[in-house]
Amino acid sequence: MIDKIKGHIAEVENFNAATNEEIETFRIKYLGKKGILNDYFAEFKNVPNEQKKEFGQVINQLKNAATQRVNSLKESLENSQEEKGVYGDLSRPGEPVEIGSRHPISIVKNQITEIFSNIGFNVSEGPEMEDDWHNFTALNLPEYHPARDMQDTFFIQTDPDILLRTHTSSVQVRYMEENKPPIRTISPGRVFRNEAISARSHCIFHQVEGLYIDKDVSFADMKQTILYFTEQLFGKSKIRLRPSYFPFTEPSAEVDVYWGLETETDYRITKGTGWLEIMGCGMVDPNVLKNCNIDPQEYSGFAFGMGIERIAMLLYQIEDIRMFYENDLRFLEQFKSAL
Repeated sequence: MIDKIKGHIAEVENFNAATNEEIETFRIKYLGKKGILNDYFAEFKNVPNEQKKEFGQVINQLKNAATQRVNSLKESLENSQEEKGVYGDLSRPGEPVEIGSRHPISIVKNQITEIFSNIGFNVSEGPEMEDDWHNFTALNLPEYHPARDMQDTFFIQTDPDILLRTHTSSVQVRYMEENKPPIRTISPGRVFRNEAISARSHCIFHQVEGLYIDKDVSFADMKQTILYFTEQLFGKSKIRLRPSYFPFTEPSAEVDVYWGLETETDYRITKGTGWLEIMGCGMVDPNVLKNCNIDPQEYSGFAFGMGIERIAMLLYQIEDIRMFYENDLRFLEQFKSAL
């Protein structure tokens, strides 16, 4: 009988199955309630005493061999099914991988950041929800100042001192409070203004503002910096500065770049003048320096700011600012080549 059990062990070790049904039939045959093992365990009482030890060892070998074989076959079959489910038919031709694209605002922001990084400007960031001091008062816009009306503001109703920032100049204030000159930083970010949404304006948009403070900084330094920027981004080397007004800079100017009049599009976007406004700039007002604990007798500086959407609209000839926020894949997929 022991030799017969050893024959079962050899059969178990050589058994193979291709389906779960075959494995289950095999399990029942050996390990089921009416299986071969139970028959041998029942026969154990009839075995002579001198053979019981060897008989018991052989039965246990058969039990362990059958159990291990069932588990091994199940695991092998599951792995095979999982691999087939994951990879499918490996003989099928490959499908092209869809390449994503950056948003045009991100593309332009990264280009602007890289240009200014090349001349020593770092990047500073701040909160989108600001307090009155950093967004207005420190920037030479005290309470009841008429220039506050230039920026229709979203205030937080529970606290009139808290608002959604209307420009990233608030980041510059925070940076000046925390760092001593020389300061050379740009502040890209999202800003909010309570304006009607149209093809040319939106209540949410993005800005990049720059700040340079050091000893003996002049208006000429600012002009040369802006000229370098326009040459790098637009490939245009002709700019003009028109007198303007900003509460936090004095003197202040609007910057125009000469776009040219070579095509019908040039005539349309420049209204026949060839000039395009791209940013505002000016020398930092001494009151702003004082508010940020910087001595205006020792230091001077300039600041500039531009709308990223406006720059993107010029670079890519986009006529409606709302397209940036509609998440239309037909629009966004055009910028794959601009990665």
